[in-house]
Amino acid sequence: MTTADDLAGAFEAERPYLRRLAYSTLGSFADADDVVQEAWLRLQRADAGAIRDLRGWLTTTVGRLALDALRSARRRREQYVGPWLPEPLVEDPDAEDPAERVTLDERVTTALLVVLERLSPAERTAFVLHDVFGLPFDDVAEVVGRGPAAVRQLASRARRHVKDGTPRFPASDEEHARIVSAFAVSWRAGDLNALLGVLDPQVTYTADGGGRAIAARRPLHGARRVAGVLEAYNRMAGDARVRVARVNDRPGLVVVGDGPRVTAVLSLTVDAGRIVAVDVVRNPDKLRNVRGA
Repeated sequence: MTTADDLAGAFEAERPYLRRLAYSTLGSFADADDVVQEAWLRLQRADAGAIRDLRGWLTTTVGRLALDALRSARRRREQYVGPWLPEPLVEDPDAEDPAERVTLDERVTTALLVVLERLSPAERTAFVLHDVFGLPFDDVAEVVGRGPAAVRQLASRARRHVKDGTPRFPASDEEHARIVSAFAVSWRAGDLNALLGVLDPQVTYTADGGGRAIAARRPLHGARRVAGVLEAYNRMAGDARVRVARVNDRPGLVVVGDGPRVTAVLSLTVDAGRIVAVDVVRNPDKLRNVRGA
């Protein structure tokens, strides 16, 4: 890389990968973009001629920056109003420019991101870098600042949490889509019995309003209680349109009001043929990049 243009072009080619890495660690595109931009600034200050593996250098840099950002974010989230959920990625299949489409590893579902939020920053980083992005433990150790053996333990603990907190019998894409459609029809029709038929008896409902939109201040549990909250939300939504979309690479729902303005994104986690978690993002700050059409 002999010129600034060469360096900029090489970085732009890696940007989608780096954004996926940062988002998977942080659960926020705004924070991820800040991290990627800081990596670019550091690359400009570095001796680019001495960098033999640009992707490796950028992965280490973004990994370290994301780890630092995650530690700061955890402190901020302690002051967050109500439950915190990851910013949803709603796929836009009609994007004219393929570069505008953000793709994630298929394993980076809402359910996974919710579980990762319960881990320590070091555990989360080790899991994302090794188990999702396939980095060797020696490279992960360089990011986390611990020895390879310690990093293996971090990833192992994270893996156990992920196994306990994600579906044991996940649905195929077709089954998931069918259950989401059945949920949407029964929910919007106000058919309580049909709604209870797709909800697991121990289903959990979590809503993220961030103090900016009406939302329950704590997670709710149990099919009848969750169905009651969904009924109330359905009445409040009025004439809003609900469309099926891919949310973090799984079928989910987008609620579109006037404007058209997106008022909510619903992620549904399916296990053994029933919905075990309903995660609703209503914080408008997290919906800015979701198209209503």
